[in-house]
Amino acid sequence: MGRHLAPVPGAAADTVTGMDTAAVYAQFAGSQALNGDSPTYQDWALGVAADPQVCALLDTLPAPKRQPNLLFAAARLAGAPSGGWAGLRPWLLAAWPDVEREMRARATQTNEPRRCATLLPTLATIDGPIALVEVGASAGLCLYPDRYSYEYASPDGGRTRLDPADGPSEVLLPCAIEGPVPTRMPDVVWRAGIDLNPLDVRDPGDLAWLEALVWPEHTDRVETLRAAARVVAAEPPRLVTGDLLAGLADLVAAAPAEATVVVQNSAVLYYLTPPELAAFTATMGDLRRTRGVVWLSNEGWTVLPDVAARLPEGLSPQFILARDGEPLALTDPHGRSLRLL
Repeated sequence: MGRHLAPVPGAAADTVTGMDTAAVYAQFAGSQALNGDSPTYQDWALGVAADPQVCALLDTLPAPKRQPNLLFAAARLAGAPSGGWAGLRPWLLAAWPDVEREMRARATQTNEPRRCATLLPTLATIDGPIALVEVGASAGLCLYPDRYSYEYASPDGGRTRLDPADGPSEVLLPCAIEGPVPTRMPDVVWRAGIDLNPLDVRDPGDLAWLEALVWPEHTDRVETLRAAARVVAAEPPRLVTGDLLAGLADLVAAAPAEATVVVQNSAVLYYLTPPELAAFTATMGDLRRTRGVVWLSNEGWTVLPDVAARLPEGLSPQFILARDGEPLALTDPHGRSLRLL
């Protein structure tokens, strides 16, 4: 893990983690070092964590706006130079008004279509037509699991490809899988999403923001995102502007009566405060009892403690895929692998 930094006296604390800004960035750097996701962001995060001047600038922002992913994506959107922290720091200090403006106007809305590869095996087990609803939908790229092609690689070297009913998609999602390989596509007949600030892939500015949210080294993810954006642009989803706590029930009520409503969320609930998370969990419980809604959650293992507590001992997952609170699989945050339980 990255080096530990003690809280700075008087530093603002994150309302979700309770940590000061320097500690948040040190923890983020540690996660990058552990998983090897982005050496660039690891270097940048360590630089921020050790820089009181930059932390002081971040502390002028509301707590949800101090996130590492938001800072780094906003900086890249504003023209940050590539390379290490030593080159970024002087640019960041000079360009802070532009970066701050982007951070205040935007939110972390990473829309990773590859997560569909980890959701699909469970979606494929649901009988009948599906009305798919996503909370924190961003641009809705994960609302189209039936429009993408998949290639699942098993530990024994076997490969299984699944294509949409009308033929292969330009979006091919590879995924390493341990466990039963899906043999059919889900029958999605209706799809809709809710987000505080829905993005439109037909808008060049929104698409540029989605690309900026992809970590620098992940050029393959950018190409997949662009291909998925073309699929979605051809038939844009219904995206509702609203708070997931206030608007979800209305969106579920709008789904076709003959369809099974599946509400999915992926890498979203981390951003809720504990009271908001409790309220959302209660809402999902009510919708399951009154409307027969199926709830698929794909979140970091610390986000839903009741779900994590149901895992077998000895596992150290990154994300847990659960159906109605019962863990089904361990997943890679970017959809690269899936281990069914």
